[in-house]
Amino acid sequence: MPDQSGAGAAAPRPATLLVKHADVLVTMDGARRELRDAGLFIEGNRIAAVGPTSELPGGADVVLDLAGHLVMPGLVNTHHHMYQSLTRAVPAAQNAELFGWLKSLYRIWAHLTPEMIEVSALTAMAELVLSGCTTSSDHLYLYPNGSRLDDSIAAATRIGMRFHASRGSMSVGEKDGGLPPDALVEDEGAILTDTRRLIETYHDAGRYAMLRIAVAPCSPFSVSRDLMRESAALARAYGVSLHTHLAENVDDVAYTRERFGMTPAEYAEDLGWVGPDVWHAHCVQLDEAGIGCFAHTRTGVAHCPCSNMRLASGIAPIRAMRDAGVPVGLGVDGSASNDGAQMVAEARQAMLLQRVGFGPNAMSAREALELATLGGAAVLGRDDIGALAPGMAADFAAFDLRQPGFAGGLHDPVAALVFCAPSPAAWSVIDGKVVVREGLLETLELAPLIARHNALARSLAQAAR
Repeated sequence: MPDQSGAGAAAPRPATLLVKHADVLVTMDGARRELRDAGLFIEGNRIAAVGPTSELPGGADVVLDLAGHLVMPGLVNTHHHMYQSLTRAVPAAQNAELFGWLKSLYRIWAHLTPEMIEVSALTAMAELVLSGCTTSSDHLYLYPNGSRLDDSIAAATRIGMRFHASRGSMSVGEKDGGLPPDALVEDEGAILTDTRRLIETYHDAGRYAMLRIAVAPCSPFSVSRDLMRESAALARAYGVSLHTHLAENVDDVAYTRERFGMTPAEYAEDLGWVGPDVWHAHCVQLDEAGIGCFAHTRTGVAHCPCSNMRLASGIAPIRAMRDAGVPVGLGVDGSASNDGAQMVAEARQAMLLQRVGFGPNAMSAREALELATLGGAAVLGRDDIGALAPGMAADFAAFDLRQPGFAGGLHDPVAALVFCAPSPAAWSVIDGKVVVREGLLETLELAPLIARHNALARSLAQAAR
């Protein structure tokens, strides 16, 4: 990628880091403690101690006094399409439902280049970390003009984000009854070969891993049953996770019923796409039997409320899923269907949308934050992120409670984070390194990055005319 994106100087990780005097520290640990005048003691990339400031060790290499702040686990984004930040608010797609929206945008996405993939990923990740997100997945399922998942991986390494890169794919085009144009689908043998290459090259199964690979055929309307089965076999041979879209709207359900004679959940179960190593995006139209199946098998769901509202897909039955025991995390979805990547805003919308559909007790502010932290960690198959406790990864976000949007919210600062207008993070620390400091991104210079991103967005639109 050209130097126009303007890398900043990344601060080295200190040997020890002390966070002290946080007004509120939300642990999300087993006891769900909310501590006052508290902090963390971090050794390298792991948390060594959590508690009141007076009880923490001293003598750290770096000390952060976060008086006036709420500190919580770094937020976890379980579903995204980062390349879509190049096509936000495209007029032809502004008022369409899922299938019409996709058909309007496929013709633009066909002109994506490797540089566009990397720059859009950098932009999307910058937006995420500035909102307090420290771990994100990304579902890249089209690879025109030499684009590769490696382009997104390079962006994550550069910005310093904990990353689950999903090797998506489309293999069934219009001529075979699928939704995508034939020019955007790939040969299934080539898909599996490249997926194997990516796992062998990049996947880190260790604790505190910064990079993992998932196997992610796009959707029932863009891949074959054979590819779904072969992908599941490949993922399980390597011990990596599986991800796809499922039951996003009524048209999606109708397609699955007509083409396969099954509900989406039945289709997933028939292909071996259930289990704790699988997570499905959306599941807006998952029926009662499907919820039971997912609960029994511990199959995860990435809930994307903003996108579901934007595309008029419906209200996902998250209350019923959680009551049944389905693992649920939050996802911002693509930046052309949200059209943003602000994780606090997503948590707020999740809470409000459940209340619209199922009443004022359908989701509390703390439940919404749990979806955004522990829920996301469970969906991604991780037990080392999502909570602040000894032995967990040194990932946290801090929000400045002294901002105008929090004025008057001191009655319950934790709930205020969700009920009040979404706030950017003042601090984001990932793997023990400061990535956002006092609201500013440390690892990249934003102005040249955004300028290059906008130039590429214009050239992409022109190429599609």
